[in-house]
Amino acid sequence: MKKTFAISILILLVNLTSGQIALGKDSVFGNSTLLDFNNVSGNTKGIILPAVNNVNDALASIPSNNHGTFVFDKSENKVKMYENGTWKDLSNAGSSSQIITNSSSEISSLQGTIIGSNTSNAKGILVLESTNKAVTLPQIANPHLNVINPYPGMMCYDTTSKSLAVYDGSTWNYWK
Repeated sequence: MKKTFAISILILLVNLTSGQIALGKDSVFGNSTLLDFNNVSGNTKGIILPAVNNVNDALASIPSNNHGTFVFDKSENKVKMYENGTWKDLSNAGSSSQIITNSSSEISSLQGTIIGSNTSNAKGILVLESTNKAVTLPQIANPHLNVINPYPGMMCYDTTSKSLAVYDGSTWNYWK
């Protein structure tokens, strides 16, 4: 409990002072990075996207300005992104059999943590709000070879193919 509180206070202080967050390392890379991950050689950890039962049901609770929202759609077993008013498939149909349902009370709130701003009209568990900074994805060389047990909805940057890699529960899908 004390460790969680201390980490929360540290993240809050970093956010208030610079609006930039580094996870697993001391500082972010560059002035244009809002969220940065420890991308040491041999990294096999990526971002796990939230899983929704159906994007059409989720859409009712997502404001129209939530462009760039990424989710794993369990009804179609696909990773999707909300863009220009529609959901775009980022993967083939995979499998959601490994997904563990989170029944915690915090999932009922549509406003989670905001990084980069004090407020946001966007709704989500983690909202990165900035007009001049971006997220640097976790970087993994050949995730299809090096991530032993990927989780459905995992996302990273493949440093070998120089592309976005998303795991659909069955296979890795790549976007250049």
